[in-house]
Amino acid sequence: MNLEIIDKNFELNIYGFSGIAVNKDYAGTAFKLMDRMWQTVKLNNLKNKGLNIWVYEQNERVFAGVELNDIPIQDTGLEQKSITLIKYARYKHVGPYNLIKQAGQNITDELKSKGFETILPYIEIYGHWTNDETKLETELLMCLK
Repeated sequence: MNLEIIDKNFELNIYGFSGIAVNKDYAGTAFKLMDRMWQTVKLNNLKNKGLNIWVYEQNERVFAGVELNDIPIQDTGLEQKSITLIKYARYKHVGPYNLIKQAGQNITDELKSKGFETILPYIEIYGHWTNDETKLETELLMCLK
């Protein structure tokens, strides 16, 4: 597993929507938030980087957002979230999305075996879509204590 430990600040400024993952349905909740976010982005013609970013937080909170090219001057209804990770592990998952959960567990297990403790937020940054599931790229970022 090609897992990087990074001690350099990682800053993310994203716009989207947050919600509670009822019955721990994180993916279902994030998909609904993401769909709502993209409708709002398109409706307001907001230029963006095109990458879906899911943030998992305390108390079953999930945020689905995107980086915008510019700060919106009009009220769009989108929530703004700024995140700074000071120390984190980064792993690039290549393959089907349905294997991300297992990859995340493998990362957590490996980090624990090396004496690291993970804390929230946990971030997934989805690469650009391709029909070939074996080539889908997702960056997984785990905050370290």
